[in-house]
Amino acid sequence: MRKRLLIGVLCLACATSFAQTKRKTTKAAPKKSTPTRVASKRDATVAPIDTTPKVTVAPVTAEPPKPFERPLDGYYKKESFTKARATPYANVRESDVAFSKRVWREIDVREKMNQYLASPKARLIEVLMDAIKAGELTAYSPVPTKDDPNGDSFATPLTPDKAMSTMADSVMVEKRDRDGNIISSGMTAGEFNPDSVVRFRIKEDWIFDKQRGIWEPRIIGLAPMIKEKVPGATVAGLDFQPAFWVYFPAARHILATKEAFNRNNDATSLSFDDMFMKRIFTSVIVKVSNDRDERIKDYAQGVDRLYEAERIKKELMEWELNLWQY
Repeated sequence: MRKRLLIGVLCLACATSFAQTKRKTTKAAPKKSTPTRVASKRDATVAPIDTTPKVTVAPVTAEPPKPFERPLDGYYKKESFTKARATPYANVRESDVAFSKRVWREIDVREKMNQYLASPKARLIEVLMDAIKAGELTAYSPVPTKDDPNGDSFATPLTPDKAMSTMADSVMVEKRDRDGNIISSGMTAGEFNPDSVVRFRIKEDWIFDKQRGIWEPRIIGLAPMIKEKVPGATVAGLDFQPAFWVYFPAARHILATKEAFNRNNDATSLSFDDMFMKRIFTSVIVKVSNDRDERIKDYAQGVDRLYEAERIKKELMEWELNLWQY
């Protein structure tokens, strides 16, 4: 009996000792301190790794510059010439033409009434040359041929380059050798000077339409006049010659869109076509159709040429007046 009691006491003591030992081992063990590592030279060359998340930013592009907008030169915009159209002539039948006379005139832009044709703001010659260069208008050769004795029947068309070369001022070019001696000389085309064109020649028909009872002129051709430089001849001794001819009915749609300068009123909005249709120019008759095909200067000289031109102009005006009898 005693032996059993002793064994039970010993078992209870062992159980108590085991429970205390297990309670100590379940406690959290302290963290072990990591030994400090001494940085070496190799570590200094290695960049530290950045673990922060990177945010991608789109590059900022500069805004393109705005196109240049020209300010309005004035307080209103003239749009009457943008869509302008030439007023067509009334149709004329051959059976209705009771009388017709062909007249050649010359317009001098140096005269006061004609100065608008050579205004630096709007030159007639520049309007024609720009249209020919752009291929909108055809220039015709003024050189007489067998089929075109006067050279004004629009028989031979010219290329734009050929027409431009006829308007360029000729320049004397000398070729020299190494010692400076003149070997040869010749005329070459230079730059075109619009101020050099001071005259224009027009060819027109005066027609009396008996159906409408109207006596009116109709311009057929227009030609700028130049003086061709001839070696050994003075400029004063040379006569004006047509550089080329332009068919006026084909040029009207271009002249109608180009504003002509008016010294009296800036708001008139008159085009070059209006100036010719309204006869706002002065001119001198240089030839009228005749059986000998003579010009006035062929049989009249000096002041007599002006008198003859005025006589022909008066006859044209009186022909219409003589029709009306009461």
